[in-house]
Amino acid sequence: MLPADPPRTIMERNTRQRSAIRRAIAQAERPLLPQEVLIAAQVEVPALGLATVYRNLKALVDEGELCAVNLPGENPRFELANQHHHHHFQCQGCQRVFDVHACPGDLSRLAPPGFSVQGHDLTLYGRCSDCPAVPTAATQVAAANMASPRHHKVPGDPGC
Repeated sequence: MLPADPPRTIMERNTRQRSAIRRAIAQAERPLLPQEVLIAAQVEVPALGLATVYRNLKALVDEGELCAVNLPGENPRFELANQHHHHHFQCQGCQRVFDVHACPGDLSRLAPPGFSVQGHDLTLYGRCSDCPAVPTAATQVAAANMASPRHHKVPGDPGC
């Protein structure tokens, strides 16, 4: 009787899944939600599930390979941990978050007198280049005027 093969398929599968998750985050070049990681990593591992993504994200954060990007009122996003100091931009249209590789510098002058600033985290909000600008009230009125026929009130005309 031949000895059974060692149970390597589970370990290989986890390694393949973890590698796909790492690559998805690295290739995105921006912080990703777990659902975004899942969609990107499924290109390599179609059977990948969301629970596996969450487990691997936690493990990669615990191992120091990834860090969580926490924005107020949002689920955490994940990015590579080996990046230099940077900030983020969140699109109000598509909700994606992008890295901003610029910094206003020392913000200690904004702190109340006697306070000591030990760090900062800055998030800009607006619209990314893929999302159309939000129409202002003035542009909405102008568009409505352009779309509707102009009526001039004629005395005695009951339709006006």
